[in-house]
Amino acid sequence: MKTDVLIIGGGPGGSATAMFLVREGIKPIIVEAESFPRYHIGESMTGAGGKVLRDLGLADQMYKRKHPTKQGVKVYGQSAKGTWFVPVTGRDENWKLFEWDTWQVRRSDFDKMMLEEAVSRGATPIQGKAVKPLKGNGSITGAQIRMADSDKLEDIESQVLLDCSGQATWLANLGGFTGPKYLGAYDKQIAIFSQVVNTIRDNGGTRETHKDNTLIFYQKKYHWGWFIPLDEEVVSVGIVCPSAYFLDKKESKRDFYIRELRELHPELSRRIPEIKLVEDVHVIPNYSYQVNGFCGKGFICIGDAHRFIDPIFSFGLTVTMREGQFVAPIIRRYLEGANRDKPNPFADHQLFCEMGIDVLEDVLDSFWEHPLSFAHCVYSRYTEYMTDMFAGRIYAHERQPTPALLSFRKLLNREGEREQSYKSSDLYSIPIGSRYHPERAAIWEVNSPVETTETWMGPR
Repeated sequence: MKTDVLIIGGGPGGSATAMFLVREGIKPIIVEAESFPRYHIGESMTGAGGKVLRDLGLADQMYKRKHPTKQGVKVYGQSAKGTWFVPVTGRDENWKLFEWDTWQVRRSDFDKMMLEEAVSRGATPIQGKAVKPLKGNGSITGAQIRMADSDKLEDIESQVLLDCSGQATWLANLGGFTGPKYLGAYDKQIAIFSQVVNTIRDNGGTRETHKDNTLIFYQKKYHWGWFIPLDEEVVSVGIVCPSAYFLDKKESKRDFYIRELRELHPELSRRIPEIKLVEDVHVIPNYSYQVNGFCGKGFICIGDAHRFIDPIFSFGLTVTMREGQFVAPIIRRYLEGANRDKPNPFADHQLFCEMGIDVLEDVLDSFWEHPLSFAHCVYSRYTEYMTDMFAGRIYAHERQPTPALLSFRKLLNREGEREQSYKSSDLYSIPIGSRYHPERAAIWEVNSPVETTETWMGPR
């Protein structure tokens, strides 16, 4: 079997990329190991993520399916001074801000909708498990697939293979195709989460008190919770903390989770007066990583398949879908002959993506390292620039770096390190702090002392 583009992973990243490729006249094959619908987290979208769905013509479907609309994010700090709100905004053609909304999504429903839409527009779905890439003449030339309906192995040849496997990081975990997969700055944390009913939401009198907004509860550095409405009754609630803290408690996942709902933050416990779970308690350990060399001859890793920092402000869906949007015309030009003779035909795209995610990393690091200064930037000093970053407008063509970002980089002592590293493809995909001493950068280890129920995190 042959195709121009083979996509590994049928989640929102793979499906959105497929739809944008179809617009370019390319009908890809999507390989997905799981049957949809399936449970998944990553349920909140930024304003830029919502714009991707609007660009794909899916806004009417999102409203019709009654996905909750999100008008902003409210962060509850340890005191009133540390509590702040960032609205969802858009930018018009003159770069003027305007009020907007985006969506919260139940991933089982949303992912199924996205895949079905991609197929209806021309993508070909195959249910099966990607086993290994095919190689030839120094390039990835497709993948070997174990077909779900027959358990037989079949080679699918492609001109471009796209790894959209998310945090499974299929290609990077195989070794020898991308560069190293490094541990990120938040690698010693875990997320423990479930779904809860009978919660107390805001009354919806203003954008800040809209009943379906994302709420964040800050307890202390690296220890926080999320509250994301999924429909009229169900809310996704998660606890993120250091792995060592979880292990020291010597509790089951469920007991730990229920106790944290009561103790993490008074505002969170107020909103869940009676703890009633409607989903198992799940765990994801060691979720922070960065893949070096995630583009090359015949392949591109997209979104979480090459980098994930921290889930606190819900950038994952946005980054994944936007990278799919950005890469579609690049692939079309490649298929037409552009950059075929280069060692890495997609090097410019790789740098572009890393510079954008570096913006997120500097924002997140500033939040954790300098929370009071960060809050001041949000509600006073750099309000407009901060709404851009929270919306996911993080790329060079979106007027980055902003004065707010430059201020954060100064606080973090990173002004020179960022710019200097962008001059070398050997440096900019190495975690910050180790870019000039890559031997210091920790390599990802698959094993974790924390048991996980997330089978979708494993090899696909």
